[in-house]
Amino acid sequence: MPTTPALPGLTLVRHPLVQHKISILRDRATPTKIFKELVDEIAMLMAYEATIDLGLETVEVDTPLERTTGQRVSGKKLTLVPILRAGLGMVEGILKLVPAARVGHIGLYRDHDTLEPVDYYFKIPGDAAERDFLLLDPMLATGGSAVAAINSLKRAGAQRIRFLCIVAAPIGVTRVHDAHPDVPIICAALDRELNEHGYILPGLGDAGDRLFGTR
Repeated sequence: MPTTPALPGLTLVRHPLVQHKISILRDRATPTKIFKELVDEIAMLMAYEATIDLGLETVEVDTPLERTTGQRVSGKKLTLVPILRAGLGMVEGILKLVPAARVGHIGLYRDHDTLEPVDYYFKIPGDAAERDFLLLDPMLATGGSAVAAINSLKRAGAQRIRFLCIVAAPIGVTRVHDAHPDVPIICAALDRELNEHGYILPGLGDAGDRLFGTR
């Protein structure tokens, strides 16, 4: 596949384990059970990159031998917000890494007349301005759903948002960055383009169908 230059606002997670797992994820022969496990594992590995600049505070700790100082994440807990339905596949992997994180949800559908995304479900903690949000969706294709979800989070008061996806198309990255230049985009694979049906090429098919066995 021809290489695609990095785009503004985009961080690519190039860790060998992530790239290895994505190759298996792309394979049409990978069964649903393995696909779910891979999305779970990739999301957990990507969360290291996504949380690298969380604030820390110094705390006192009593070890079995003496008192010492350590570091812990400061402020409110992290909040994970999957875009339904495929984003659900990324939640458990990150919760293994950050078990105290809260989980919100955003459901979107595409209006048949305007072709624009519309919220059908939105639920996040009430103190949004004090939290760090990870918005989750395995695929960033046109960018419409991601932009709509970020709009909803900001309307609710969210100020610190990062968008995590596994595979992205350049047009989607550009659309999200143009609409929300303050929201970092972290992905594991920047693919070539979209086809005429809006699927990412080479991509991995419909992530929701492959996660939930509805393909």
